[in-house]
Amino acid sequence: MLRYLTAGESHGKALVGILEGMIAGVKVDEENIARELRCRRNHYGRSSRMVLEDEKFEILSGVRNGLTTGAPIAVVIQNRDIKELEDFSPRPGHADLAGCIKYGFKNIHLVAERASARETALRVALGAIVKSFLQEFKIKFVSHTVEIGGIKNRKPHSFEEIEKHRFDSPLFCLEKDTEKEMMAVIQQAASKGDSVGGTTEIKVKGLPAGLGSFVHYDRRFEFRIGGALLSIPAVKGIEIGEVKTFGSENNDPIQVEKGKIKRPKNDAGGLEGGMSNGQELVVKLKVKPVPSLMYPVDSVNLKTLTTAKTPVLRADVCVVPAAGIVAESVLALEIGSLFLEKFGGDSLAEVKRNWLSYLKETEAVNWRIEE
Repeated sequence: MLRYLTAGESHGKALVGILEGMIAGVKVDEENIARELRCRRNHYGRSSRMVLEDEKFEILSGVRNGLTTGAPIAVVIQNRDIKELEDFSPRPGHADLAGCIKYGFKNIHLVAERASARETALRVALGAIVKSFLQEFKIKFVSHTVEIGGIKNRKPHSFEEIEKHRFDSPLFCLEKDTEKEMMAVIQQAASKGDSVGGTTEIKVKGLPAGLGSFVHYDRRFEFRIGGALLSIPAVKGIEIGEVKTFGSENNDPIQVEKGKIKRPKNDAGGLEGGMSNGQELVVKLKVKPVPSLMYPVDSVNLKTLTTAKTPVLRADVCVVPAAGIVAESVLALEIGSLFLEKFGGDSLAEVKRNWLSYLKETEAVNWRIEE
């Protein structure tokens, strides 16, 4: 089972992450990790800090000659924007107030620095390593923006379309006219010192049937990914597949053709009964507007308990595309763990033998799923 831990603060010296449980023999491409970090950082609507932070990272352990060794993998990302901050007026929508109450702080930055979404850079770096592992088993991830500020895509898009064209857009949106409208909404919000939220969609292709379990609640696939996805700052809701009004609409027919099971549609989003069913995993995340605004709002000074205004800090206008990139890595970390629980071993060769044996067995009894 994979486990990971992160440490560090937004304006501290560095972010540090440890990934434990990764098997030996997986190729780690550092340029691929750097690319994932750039995707999280560089899109329309981000703050000026994303230009400042180049997010250079170093792998300290667990990888030798470009291959994982089976030991814990330690990664560090140095911060360039390092500073000591102090303020006593908690910002609505942040962890400031509840965190100060919980730990007995008055300086909100003792909470805000760790609660910051900057921590997700480490999850993207660690998730990129797990993605490389899962690619050995033909499992791939994509995300794209489907809605910002009420402006929605006109039609659904396939995994292949998203994979090919999403980075042609500064918002990871596949529809040019929709992209222009979304950018106009972001510009309008920025001109008012406001922010705007929306929806990102993540698709995972190549999952075998049977990851997760129907036996206990905490082994269900939805349970495993649900909490992880909701832990991403600004994510407020999850939809798996397409939830229809009536059962007759919602059910995906099960058919057989030439000895293989066929599923003509995928409203279940790749999950049935707490398990992957062999189809694409389709997840939509509702991403709230960033609560930091470019003007002060009503608050209270925690030292004097008098009326005050919140500090005005550099902030993003829209983080919907970044949330999709982070979600890909968060899903990879959880799916990687589920995959190793099912096909466990200590080396890539051993896990591949177990995986291939399972595929052979399911093929033999005509359980192979095709969309």
